[in-house]
Amino acid sequence: MLIKLLKHEFRATARIMLPMYLVLLVTAVGSNLAGRRMLDGRSEVLNTLGVLIVMAFGFAICGVLLMSFVLMVQRFYKNLLQDEGYLMFTLPVSVHQHIWSKLIVSAVWFAATILAVIAASLIVAFQGGFLRELLDFLRYFFEGLQKLKISEALNGTVYLAELAVLVFLSLAAFSLQFYAALAAGHSQANHKMLWSVVWFFGFQFALQFAVSLLFISLDRLGISNFLNHDLDVTPVAAIHIGLLFMNVCVVAYGAIFYTVTAVFLKKRLNLE
Repeated sequence: MLIKLLKHEFRATARIMLPMYLVLLVTAVGSNLAGRRMLDGRSEVLNTLGVLIVMAFGFAICGVLLMSFVLMVQRFYKNLLQDEGYLMFTLPVSVHQHIWSKLIVSAVWFAATILAVIAASLIVAFQGGFLRELLDFLRYFFEGLQKLKISEALNGTVYLAELAVLVFLSLAAFSLQFYAALAAGHSQANHKMLWSVVWFFGFQFALQFAVSLLFISLDRLGISNFLNHDLDVTPVAAIHIGLLFMNVCVVAYGAIFYTVTAVFLKKRLNLE
């Protein structure tokens, strides 16, 4: 059933996000042409048109970033916390599957948005000289890869995998903060969105306070001195340990909000 939920979510969200990406790429091409042809000072009309196109590209970036966030909140809110929730919770699907479907789709669109903005920025920066420099960089990069030892290439691959996992987990944890606040706020009978905002800031304050206490306790135990002097590891191992530690922290952070979300959806949700 999770696969079916994911297909439904991707279809529903792609109708909005894919046209947004298309607009972003079109305005990026227009901005590139404006930079090369229109903003040269020869014609006031062309200068004005070029400025408008560049502004449209800036608005397109802001719009795509904002829409990916709004869509993440809206899909969870409309599907599970409003009238559609009556239907969704009658399906033979667990609460966890509902959460994971929203979570995976949101994280994928966040990642796709980041890639789309990067691609659009490269299009804007594209010039004849830029293409030559890019090709030279890629050639030197692949030549460098061929000179790497097997252990170095393996470590590099693992670094990239660890970073990719860290990015995905961070995006998921970011989404879960809002899911937890919405689920908690909608356990109330009235002023549910207001309560959601209160819960959101309450969660942030509580976690920051708990993390501060944790770091103070670790410092008093001398953990920093142990890490700096007593832990004898190579630079390569230190990077792996650092990435692993960040992944564990993000998982713990997200797990707190995931638990809150699941508990409130299961036991405290008020759809009236």
